[in-house]
Amino acid sequence: MAEKKTVAYYMALPYQEVIVSAKEGGYVGYIPELKGCITQAETRQGILDMLEDAKKCWLEAALEDGLDIPEPHDDTEYSGKFNLRIPKSLHRTLAWTARKEGVSLNQMAMYAIASGLNVPLKPPKATIHE
Repeated sequence: MAEKKTVAYYMALPYQEVIVSAKEGGYVGYIPELKGCITQAETRQGILDMLEDAKKCWLEAALEDGLDIPEPHDDTEYSGKFNLRIPKSLHRTLAWTARKEGVSLNQMAMYAIASGLNVPLKPPKATIHE
């Protein structure tokens, strides 16, 4: 029989925490892997505390209800490499821009993808967007 995982086990896992500024003021925080685990607070410190509490309550309820709890995504499943077919005109534009900026084509493509997604290249544990 498999060992039963506890709230403490899940609380220790490195779930990504996303924090965004709310238009009406304050902050909203959520954990993408834990659907519905969301909270809000007026201050940055407040949202960190509230998100920790929301995660604990979410995990307690899920364990009590016998739900499957997803664990954080494992970055080792990603090699950092993938093949991408693009139009010749886009390839030319990327290559030209890379030369103009004095960077490699790979760096230019990575920058274009990251800036288009509006995400940091490696998200920190808590990401605060304002």
